[in-house]
Amino acid sequence: MPHSPAAIPPTSVTVGERIGYALGDTAANFVWRAVIVFLPFFLTDAAGIGPAAVGVLLLVCRVWDGVADLAMGVVVDRTHTRWGKFRPWILWSAVPLAVLGVLTFSAPALSAAGRLAYAYLTYGALVVCYTMNNVPYNALMGVMSASPSERSIISSYRFFFAFLGALLLQGLMLPLLAALDDPRAAPFFRALYGNGPAFPYTAAMTFFSALAVVLFVVTFATTRERVHPVAQRSSVKQDTADLLHNRPWLVLFGVGILFVTFTTLKNGAIVYYFTHYVGDEGLAGPFMVAGLLGAMAGAAATGTLVGLVGKRRLMLGSLALGIAGSALLYAARPSDVGLMFTLGTLTELSTGPIVTLFFAMLADAADYSEWRNHRRATGLCYSAGTVAMKFGAGVGGALAGLLLAAFGYVAASGATVAHQSATALQGIRLLISILPAAVTFLFYSLDEPRLAQIERDLALRRLRPQVMRS
Repeated sequence: MPHSPAAIPPTSVTVGERIGYALGDTAANFVWRAVIVFLPFFLTDAAGIGPAAVGVLLLVCRVWDGVADLAMGVVVDRTHTRWGKFRPWILWSAVPLAVLGVLTFSAPALSAAGRLAYAYLTYGALVVCYTMNNVPYNALMGVMSASPSERSIISSYRFFFAFLGALLLQGLMLPLLAALDDPRAAPFFRALYGNGPAFPYTAAMTFFSALAVVLFVVTFATTRERVHPVAQRSSVKQDTADLLHNRPWLVLFGVGILFVTFTTLKNGAIVYYFTHYVGDEGLAGPFMVAGLLGAMAGAAATGTLVGLVGKRRLMLGSLALGIAGSALLYAARPSDVGLMFTLGTLTELSTGPIVTLFFAMLADAADYSEWRNHRRATGLCYSAGTVAMKFGAGVGGALAGLLLAAFGYVAASGATVAHQSATALQGIRLLISILPAAVTFLFYSLDEPRLAQIERDLALRRLRPQVMRS
């Protein structure tokens, strides 16, 4: 008989299990952070696809990804195995996700139309496979503990290690690309993948994708599912109706879209910014590393800060800091490297609590739905929440590509500042500073007293069937 959350105290989630769960997001970032930060530049400057076409590609595939997310949420809620609902999918999707990560950063010798079709095929398959992995992974946190405070701690661990994965990926990627650009480097992989401007990316992604598989297996092996709602029968129509009447979730949905549009515009412009505006592409890596150290610090401090000011106030303060730091970056001149690093780090410091709280609050919203409707659809709640974030990423990526084209950006391997017009350089500056969207969180309706009431009521409700059976 499955254990009830009422019978398992929050301390049953050990530090080892928290770390094991968190390593799954380290693995995901080895693939997905590469997509967010490096794929636009790879497609324009290594694969030779125009920036407008890249922008449309990113938007189309993210819309497709959103449909897959919703479908996956329904599927995982109805999955029943001896390993649970969510954990098996992390294991099943690990190798396909790694293979597609490599293929997406490849550019076969095809015509321009062929290269674009290949990009649609590989990236479209990658986002679906990532959905098969990430939707169950996100939802798993919601069933590891019934305690909102414990889930905030788990989320803090998760995003500390997520940012660590992003730190390793972004800090090592550019030096690794530079080393692999040497014609004498990695002869085995050159024989396997062939020479060309895409080779360094393909070889580097082989390394990171292999590490990701190992970490996904660790997550599967070290985590447990503990929250088992009272036996229920519900249709997809009922679950969807519950979601659309869940006001806390609706607020999170809007915040997810706007926040990820903000971060995607900003992060997608980093390589362009340092390559063409600052004139030193080598600074892009240290800039991203400094920002991720700030994000890691913000994620690590989230649990403590929530105890001091609550989730809602911490979210508002973090949003204000992120918007201010990003907007002020527009004032930096090419020589103001110290100012760029300071503002970039402060902006990323704010993202640590924001993204940590977002996923912890999705679990709160799932609790609220079960408390209000006597039905729980954790997978759908999380998948629909991640739809918002992926849609925001698609909108941000599309805007970045379309705006670069509108500002007259010239894509050329090895281009320098002199190859870009003053209008294009102005557009790159706007993309990394002022254009990222402002967001608000004024209407989140679950505060700490309400969460405590929901936790107590659900624990009693889940305990009642066990009492009746004993």
